[in-house]
Amino acid sequence: MAAERRRRAGGGLSGLLLRIREEGKDSIPEHPYLYETDVEISLVGDSCKNPVEKFWNGSSAVYILQKATHNEESNSMEESRTDDAVYASEALPKESPGAMALSVGRAKQLISLYTMVQNPNMSYLGMSDLAVLPPLWARCDGCDPQHTCWIGAEPLKAGNKVTGLNIYTVSCDGPTADKTRFANLEELKMEHKIRHHSSVVTTKGFAQYELIAAAAVEDTTAEFGSNICVDITWNGVEKILETPPVISAATLNIALESGDPRSPVFQLYRELQFLLALAEGLKSGVTEWPEPSESESALKLVQEFLTDLKKKLDGDCVFGSKNETEKIKSDTAAVDSCIKSIFGERGDLDFTEQLWCKMKSVSSYQELIDCFTLVIKSLECGEIQPWIHQGSSSFLSQLIQQSYHGKMEDVPLSDITPIQMLLEIGLEKMKKDYVSFFIGKSRSSLLFQDYFISTSVDLQEQVHRVQKLHHMLEIMVSCTGLLQFRHENLFPLTQICMKYYKENPLDEKHVFQLPIRPALVKKFYQNDNPEVWKVEISSGHGQKEVKTTWQVSTNAPVEHGTSNNSGFFSDSTVNGSSEERLYFITMTQCSQVQFT
Repeated sequence: MAAERRRRAGGGLSGLLLRIREEGKDSIPEHPYLYETDVEISLVGDSCKNPVEKFWNGSSAVYILQKATHNEESNSMEESRTDDAVYASEALPKESPGAMALSVGRAKQLISLYTMVQNPNMSYLGMSDLAVLPPLWARCDGCDPQHTCWIGAEPLKAGNKVTGLNIYTVSCDGPTADKTRFANLEELKMEHKIRHHSSVVTTKGFAQYELIAAAAVEDTTAEFGSNICVDITWNGVEKILETPPVISAATLNIALESGDPRSPVFQLYRELQFLLALAEGLKSGVTEWPEPSESESALKLVQEFLTDLKKKLDGDCVFGSKNETEKIKSDTAAVDSCIKSIFGERGDLDFTEQLWCKMKSVSSYQELIDCFTLVIKSLECGEIQPWIHQGSSSFLSQLIQQSYHGKMEDVPLSDITPIQMLLEIGLEKMKKDYVSFFIGKSRSSLLFQDYFISTSVDLQEQVHRVQKLHHMLEIMVSCTGLLQFRHENLFPLTQICMKYYKENPLDEKHVFQLPIRPALVKKFYQNDNPEVWKVEISSGHGQKEVKTTWQVSTNAPVEHGTSNNSGFFSDSTVNGSSEERLYFITMTQCSQVQFT
């Protein structure tokens, strides 16, 4: 009877897993499936956050098994159950992650059934032709002595045939600041040799350091979702928590959100926000105007600007001294002295760009009309003959070119026309600002201009691409100011950002990765505690390879393992001064089941 129940349970599980896999071929199912009333099964693909990615580096879709969430529909679902499995009609569990975990005993039962249905030798089960299933992972409640939080199984394949399984057990403890609870590397290596009957093992280290915190940036950076960290890997680990050697491989991970008031280019960000407000006004018909300035109004600034031009008009049409131009640019970009070497000030603002600098503080639609009325009247009367950049394509630039010949078309300053006119000159000015940096300072290829400053797309798309340029600028400025990057580092980072943004929409949460030499940032982490430190002990080769991984991390590696928040410091001190980091300890062990 027990064997029959096990055979039936295995058949029900294999049937459900196959169904989930088939239904997930086109798109990953949004809802979990119910198995035997107490287990929910979800298929997690590449587009989803994988809950086991911190301790398993597989790339395929995986089954995630956890305790079923019970609701009012449970009884009706149980009654309609077919082959021990039904589709759960509710969305993914709304309960706390801790409530999702299965008992370790139940998880082992499920892994055992999965092993059975994947075994091609179980012909009496009628499953000898079963296709290879994705790996399977079960959440565990950690109530066993080892504090097991996950158990997983991954098929080993030869062509389309399963030859065995890797069985993983993940245990987690902590958080703790007590380093006497940390493992001894030699003991870990010996345990691995005994468990896997191996005489030779290799070790590989991994460490992750947060560089924003190490560079003494205030904690408020987190409010903007910004993070710069470095991942370092090396071979031949000698002791637990050792600092990575200089001969290591390092990758810089950069995720920055724009809008930090402490950024040296924050005023440029505000300028961009007004540009976005104008673009939204064109699209929706409703424009959010800036609050009236406590100083001079935009109308008064434009009046003074035009009056000054009239006074200085001469045969050469050279307007404004160098100092005055620099004042305008400084007012526009508000680039402080510490960043001038990064975001170079432009010395070639033309008439429309200077006009934008005056009008970006316009506070109403009527004030916008009044400003443009003054400009157009001055042009029509020949009171000014302003200079504009060659190739400028805005409507106002076209009017200026017409004014050179003493004949201008009538301009109806109504409806969306004045908003579009202001948006156009703002776009042209800001594009040149960013080009000045990327070409002048990071010396990036001019090839990017075809995409980022193209005028062949509509205004909305042009604004979207300028947003991308600003996000890239924020990244370059942060790396230059915080990490003291020079051209040889900025150049490849710029290329990585540009390649991404030529192919993807704006995403300020995207993590840009740049391979670097550890020496470049070592001074920021050499006296700091890592966020993650891990050693991987391995033996065997190919499909025979098995690994033991020991890790400490400031963040909980599993969301269902503890309710204690991470990232805190304990009250204990070392030598009366430095604070000790609280760490979670995670151990991942692997064993193999061979079918052939």
